[in-house]
Amino acid sequence: MARNKVTVIGAGNVGATTAQRIAEAGLADVVLVDIVDGLPQGKGLDLAEAAPVVGHDAAVVGTNDYADTAGSDIIVVTSGIPRKPGMSRDDLIATNAGIVGNVVKAAAAVSPDAVLIVVTNPLDVMCHVAKDASGFPRERVLGMAGVLDSARFRTFIARELGVSVEDVHAFVLGGHGDTMVPLSRYSTVAGVPITELLPADRVKALEERTANGGAEIVALLKTGSAFYAPAASTFEMVDAILRDRKRVLPCATFLQGEFGVDGLFVGVPVVLGRKGLERVFEIELTSEERAAFDKSVDAVRELVAALPA
Repeated sequence: MARNKVTVIGAGNVGATTAQRIAEAGLADVVLVDIVDGLPQGKGLDLAEAAPVVGHDAAVVGTNDYADTAGSDIIVVTSGIPRKPGMSRDDLIATNAGIVGNVVKAAAAVSPDAVLIVVTNPLDVMCHVAKDASGFPRERVLGMAGVLDSARFRTFIARELGVSVEDVHAFVLGGHGDTMVPLSRYSTVAGVPITELLPADRVKALEERTANGGAEIVALLKTGSAFYAPAASTFEMVDAILRDRKRVLPCATFLQGEFGVDGLFVGVPVVLGRKGLERVFEIELTSEERAAFDKSVDAVRELVAALPA
């Protein structure tokens, strides 16, 4: 039986680490693509040479030619410029829209049945660019943000309560930015909502740290942005799709009336299976949560309007 094939566009830290996770799990053969000559080839060869030690048989190759990506099951888009200290995700729009549009067009042409997972910031806007450039239906264009944001929230909750991250579940909705909506009422430790376990001011502090999770790491690193957790989060989506696991994960999805939003990519819980998005998991929001969600939606809408024509 032929192995699955995943193309990862962008051989920077996020792309290379995502490729490493996919290959080392034996989940798929990986093609790492980048515009820089030698970079994907070098990282691909380095990853391939780790295989005998780690013990997997997945092929990893690097290339500058999209012909090598033909027939991919999944295309992960990480290419673009990363944030530097003082920059918001939104400062990246014009540059990254051009890059994402070009790479998606090239990759989609040779893998017309693939599922696209967009990781490049500003995430929600780049999903729009990818959907337009590929012409793919909404089921096959998803953004990786909510999985990462939820992972950050889970980390902070577990540390606060001194419990295993395994027993913590968290929900984050909305755009991938400062207006994201961590849903504490639906965030639980062994099934118990954190609103029952922590005072309101601590819950609020954890929500705020989650919303600024990326910026906190950018400020510490000074010369780049997060990549271990984003790569792990992307891998979780790839795994759910290729293994048809029906995982319920928060992803940026093109809404068509769900949550009262139409024609916009926003982070919501979805069921992920072999064909990508299987259904949107609609949940009831309180008036306060709804107001925060609407504010986040408006922020995404503004950014999409700012896309270069």
